[in-house]
Amino acid sequence: MLFDTHIHTQYSTDSRMKIEDAVKEGKKQQLGLVITEHMDLDYPRPEAFVFDVNRYFQEYEQYRGDSVLLGIELGMRPHVGEANRQIIAGHPFDYVIGSIHLVDGLDIYYEEFYRNRSKQEAYNRYFDSMLECLKLHDFIDSLGHIDYIARYARYQDPEVYFRDFAERIDQILTVLVERQKAIEINTRRFDRQQVVESLLPIYKRFGELGGRWATIGSDAHDAAGIGKEIAAAREIAERCNLKTVYYKQRVPIEQ
Repeated sequence: MLFDTHIHTQYSTDSRMKIEDAVKEGKKQQLGLVITEHMDLDYPRPEAFVFDVNRYFQEYEQYRGDSVLLGIELGMRPHVGEANRQIIAGHPFDYVIGSIHLVDGLDIYYEEFYRNRSKQEAYNRYFDSMLECLKLHDFIDSLGHIDYIARYARYQDPEVYFRDFAERIDQILTVLVERQKAIEINTRRFDRQQVVESLLPIYKRFGELGGRWATIGSDAHDAAGIGKEIAAAREIAERCNLKTVYYKQRVPIEQ
């Protein structure tokens, strides 16, 4: 079974999707699902992007099985690394995504992060933070949406081009390779061909450096987004000599 490994339901602050609707859509598409709720500790807005992990497992355990797995998307920041580690060590997650959503205490969704910064300056800081956090979060399974900044950046051309950030991206990919981690092919922006073309060299480089595994995630926050452009992601993985996997009990399973 093919898995969509990045799904948010109502335990995530920015999603209202019910688990029942996600499961129904997964069955309709004959897709396995990994639920990955947001956990961004010390988010600037109190009680946003955190959830009760014990309650999450208690409520969703009844849905867990061969086609529905329970994971988490951790917001990686240097000062919450140890607290993140304790969350993972204390709970039976199937899968752990490590993502960058905030840099220097600023949510890169908002304009403030980009103010008075050139694209090169903002993206350099983003990738520097990503590298620092990856080194501290050796307990994740996959690096989430390496191009996340391009969703919200306030520049005429927000895409991430490998040639412009090669040195920094190489360092990030090398850490993933050395620690035998996966990289996520996040399909949320795949409705534009320019996005796919800009990301392809990054995934190709990951394979060249010795990367083995890619996870595929729609980053869906509603039922309509589940399974989005999964075929395109599989094609990218094949072109880059990467095996697509999902995780069950923290073990990669080829699909």
